[in-house]
Amino acid sequence: MTVKEDEEKVSFEEALSEAGFGLYSYLLSGLAGLMVISFVSIAFSNTMITPTSACELGTTSGQRGLLASIPVIGMILGALVWSYVSDVFGRRLTLLICLTTSAMLNALSSISVNWIMLMILQLVATFFSAGQYPMSMTLLSESVPVMKRNVVVLLVGSIFLLSQGIMSALAIPIIPLTFSYEIPVLGIYWNSWRTLLLVYSAPSIISAFWLFLMCESPKFLFAKCREEEALNVLKKIHRLNHLGSKIEFTVKSIVTETSSETTSQKSAKDQILPLFKPPLLKNTIIITTLFLFQQVLAFIVWLPTISNRFIESLNTGESSNLTLCDILGTDIDAPPDPDAVPCSLNVPSLLVVFAVSALQSTTNVFITMIINRVGQRNIIMFVTALCGVCGILINLVPNAIGSAVMFIVFLVGVVTYGLYTAMAVALYPTYLR
Repeated sequence: MTVKEDEEKVSFEEALSEAGFGLYSYLLSGLAGLMVISFVSIAFSNTMITPTSACELGTTSGQRGLLASIPVIGMILGALVWSYVSDVFGRRLTLLICLTTSAMLNALSSISVNWIMLMILQLVATFFSAGQYPMSMTLLSESVPVMKRNVVVLLVGSIFLLSQGIMSALAIPIIPLTFSYEIPVLGIYWNSWRTLLLVYSAPSIISAFWLFLMCESPKFLFAKCREEEALNVLKKIHRLNHLGSKIEFTVKSIVTETSSETTSQKSAKDQILPLFKPPLLKNTIIITTLFLFQQVLAFIVWLPTISNRFIESLNTGESSNLTLCDILGTDIDAPPDPDAVPCSLNVPSLLVVFAVSALQSTTNVFITMIINRVGQRNIIMFVTALCGVCGILINLVPNAIGSAVMFIVFLVGVVTYGLYTAMAVALYPTYLR
């Protein structure tokens, strides 16, 4: 190699910066947001399906608890498996497999003949969908210039917090429908909650078609020593980002990275064992403890049911001096509605879920705007302290509205998941993230 050829080489980040930020970047950001919605629609579909399917499937409170909690196991196992697979076979291919398979399994669960079949299919569907969030964020961050990376990741993260609200918006016109068609061969009735499961599979199908038209992560290709393919992808990104412009992509070669942290040279053992050895063991204990103590997600899973119960109690006018927890433990003698679908969530409760999701998303955007001035550690301490105190006050405020307000502030604490993730990114080397 001549000195001139060596001087013409640039780093990958410089090549990505020259590819620019434009149409392709906007399309990929929109796709990442849709894939996050796809993940939530499948992984958390049980939050809407569990209460609305209770009458037909005849589930007890314990069985409904299993239906709501079992998919979490799929999320934990799937996130580990698919994140590693994407490091070996690529982000795009792995995402295509996860999107199509999870959509088919989730759609198949709509013809469940009992609650056990529904639980198993939801568990496996969630396992396949679990990798969509980390892989979509990885594909996005590896395909946009560093100067715009934080902005797009912020936007997609805010979409994640808004996703349950989007699920509620999709459920509002469907859940109250009263149709019921018998399918004799299966011994079931096709109704609104089964239709909703099909609707929740649609974002994954749309995402898969959209992703098929997009490129693989150029950083992944370069890390796998496929420099020519990486350059071709960067040229395509540049062409779309500078559509209508005569600016040419001048990068001819990229400097080879010789870092020992290259993921292509790491086995599964090399990517897991260091987490449990000094000097990273302390960080692993701290991050794991923070996530274990963050139990807001458990209440978010039950938010549609809780809000439904709260709205019903307000309609009776007999629970104004009770705390939210007292309301949940009290039998409600509401007048029967002849037009209501059995076990259906009422529309106001779904609107409450949408409003809470919007508040969480807005709070996340606000925190990201001020975090550089206030400091990540200070933000985490303030948010966790405020939400923790509100969590205690839920049982001490003898007023339904006041207790509900405390509960909503408590739920805003879910934004710390993003802050904890940012801490993990800062504490761990690239190949372990």
